[in-house]
Amino acid sequence: MAGEDQGGVIYSARTAWSRNAATPLLRTLRTETGGAVILLAAAVAALAWANIDYGSYRSVWATQLSVRVGSDGISQDLRHWINDGLMVFFFFVVGLEARREFDIGELRERRRFVVPLVAGIGGMLVPIAIYLAFNAGTRSAHGWGVAMSTDTAFALGMLALVGPRISGRLRAFMLTIAVVDDLVALVVIATVYTHHVALVAALVALGAFAVTLGVRALGVRFGIVYAALGLVMWVAVFESGIDPVIVGLAMGLLTVAFTAARGDLERATDSFRSFREQPTPALARSARVALESAISPNERLQQIYHPWSSYVVVPLFALANTGIPISGAFLSRAFGSPITLGILIGYVVGKPAGILAASQAARVLSGGRLRLPVGWGAALGGGVIAGIGFTVALLIASIAFTGVSLDEAKLGILSAAVCASTLSWLIFRLVAMLPARRRARALTGQLELLVDLVVDVDPERDHIRGPREAPITLVEYGDLECPFCGQAEGVLRELLADFGDLRYVWRHLPLTDVHPHAQLAAEATEVAADQGAFWEMHDLLFEHQDALRPQNLHDYAAQLDLDLDRFVEELRKHVRAARVAEDVDSADLSGVSGTPTFFVNGRRHHGAYDIESLTAAVRVARAQHLARS
Repeated sequence: MAGEDQGGVIYSARTAWSRNAATPLLRTLRTETGGAVILLAAAVAALAWANIDYGSYRSVWATQLSVRVGSDGISQDLRHWINDGLMVFFFFVVGLEARREFDIGELRERRRFVVPLVAGIGGMLVPIAIYLAFNAGTRSAHGWGVAMSTDTAFALGMLALVGPRISGRLRAFMLTIAVVDDLVALVVIATVYTHHVALVAALVALGAFAVTLGVRALGVRFGIVYAALGLVMWVAVFESGIDPVIVGLAMGLLTVAFTAARGDLERATDSFRSFREQPTPALARSARVALESAISPNERLQQIYHPWSSYVVVPLFALANTGIPISGAFLSRAFGSPITLGILIGYVVGKPAGILAASQAARVLSGGRLRLPVGWGAALGGGVIAGIGFTVALLIASIAFTGVSLDEAKLGILSAAVCASTLSWLIFRLVAMLPARRRARALTGQLELLVDLVVDVDPERDHIRGPREAPITLVEYGDLECPFCGQAEGVLRELLADFGDLRYVWRHLPLTDVHPHAQLAAEATEVAADQGAFWEMHDLLFEHQDALRPQNLHDYAAQLDLDLDRFVEELRKHVRAARVAEDVDSADLSGVSGTPTFFVNGRRHHGAYDIESLTAAVRVARAQHLARS
């Protein structure tokens, strides 16, 4: 493919390069997609196992395991070790993801949390009302908590599978609803479904939590400290009679997320350089601490625990809890049971109805100030997919019911998951058939977009490729000596060739602590810009990233037929250093610390920067523009 920049220079570039290191959001989406498939496979395996040999299925999960220290200890069957123990890590990951959205994601503007909060509450109350309508006046009414909570892992995994590509904001909306569900569900478990609370143990748990808050306030970052406090809390909550999985969610919500600061990265570079010069154990430890300190604990812990949660913990939970013997007589009886019907209709009908009704009520009561962060199509599809109540629903069912009633509840939960997934897929397919403008509005809505780029693009100042007044703007903060920027260059040219409504803006961020020639190279492009040759010099320097010394810059200026005397004099006097510094200051204001960093229509791009990821980001921006035009 070929394209033409502002100066009329024809360029052609193709690349097969793709960055291997995925960012947290891309890693999460990929993990959720694969995790949903494995979770589904585990549920099917449990059903097959239970119907082939139900005796062995029951006996395996009834195996007793004990952990003892002296005469004290905890003894449970294998199923409860999974439900009360391993599931802590699942809720921990949920808490981490929610905290990330609060700190650096869609919910960092706190007003945007209100609608998902209200929607989450509505999405619980309506299914509960439906369940109670089916079970009024019976002993099974006690199981109303089974019909209230969305399965975070399964729902987000299915959203990644069947949802639209424009799903980042919808994912944040659904994550918030799921976290509200989980919090309320755990409170319900601790109150309604806990028959006796040991006060002393509960106070010990609260004391350990208070110590955790104090340690966090002091800035302690040693994971072993928090792991020890978490273990104390888990044991204390378990001994109190409350379901201990709440400990995981609490610890996840306490774990802060932030983007790496340039000062921290520079200190990490200095530490590593010291170790390179003198490789001693002390300097190795210093370098390791500096590197870890530059990355938020939230991101580091998500990288560790998210795959384990998605690929091991939740599938094991499904394998241990979804096995029920199925026969014609059982299905006939169960689908006439108020337990099964209350759960099934509560989730499939009540969940989306409650979410949409509560969101609309929030908009009306606020005079339009509080609106859904997505369009009606995404809200409807997401509301339906929230009817997957798998994990927490099974957890509550195992507490609220026994015997045949438990099997009926499990069938209702499984049937709701199948129906919700299928209906959501159909809704998103129907929305995809709408004309482009109506489809964009149905998916993205018209909520005001968050902007991460502090300094707006100025066509009179910034260096632009593509139409100067294009509706889609891609800003890159880059370093001319950065190899990753060099690799991304071909991708950007391909992107410009593919999208005629895209303009590309280059801004300087020379990382002088790792690239000694980057500052002078940046100044050279600005000196060339004074002679009308910015992009020609920019492209030439990227072609020769390994040769950016002053003599090389002089040779490139000669190759471009610039006024050499003027070029050398201005470069020697650093005439354009202030212009480069303005870009660096704007990067600092927008929290940019590394290169390349991209912004699409003012929103920071957190995905990888291969052609597929950047193309998807541009398409999202285009859809949002269409929806608002």
